[in-house]
Amino acid sequence: MHTTMSIGAISPSSASQPPARATPPAQVTSSVTPAGPASASTSSSPNTNFSGSDSVTNLTPEALALVAQLKARDTEVRQHEQAHMATAGGLATSGASYTYQRGPNGVDYAIGGEVHIDTSPGRTPQETIERAHTIQAAALAPADPSGADRAVAAQAAQLELQARAELATEQLEQAAARLSGPGSGSESGDAAKVRRTYETPPLVPPKLDIYA
Repeated sequence: MHTTMSIGAISPSSASQPPARATPPAQVTSSVTPAGPASASTSSSPNTNFSGSDSVTNLTPEALALVAQLKARDTEVRQHEQAHMATAGGLATSGASYTYQRGPNGVDYAIGGEVHIDTSPGRTPQETIERAHTIQAAALAPADPSGADRAVAAQAAQLELQARAELATEQLEQAAARLSGPGSGSESGDAAKVRRTYETPPLVPPKLDIYA
């Protein structure tokens, strides 16, 4: 069974706003401040056409400032998620998904996002170590990883330590098996034969004749 976790730039203000989609457990949240007040609406069908000048012509200075904040947040969130995606490689189990907030100009801006990655261990300790490296790299890929991103990286580091311990145990068991095999004592088979030959008393006592 695969285990997945979410890494991404989840908006800290999402708790006070109606999200555009259900929020799964074990999310990695961004530490970036929210783009604007909760009064702006959210939408699951974003209208991201920023070029409509008519939509901002009659906005108040406050509304224009909010639009600028939302635009900046949208760019930041998308770059954050793309960094995760580019590094996760085959461990990414989904594309980046976003939560949107509608600005006073009627345009939907991404204020949060996430990427699901497979955090299951590998079939062997060595494979688990390699997967843990990828998970750590993916979690820390954005220029400004959130605290939760770093927590995922720390969990991956713990997974690597466990795999390395398992690998060391396997190597010790293999070494012990080789030592306990035939002819694997403190001396080779040939050396043992020579030793037994010298330790066995001769059948006839040796006799030495010396002639002058």
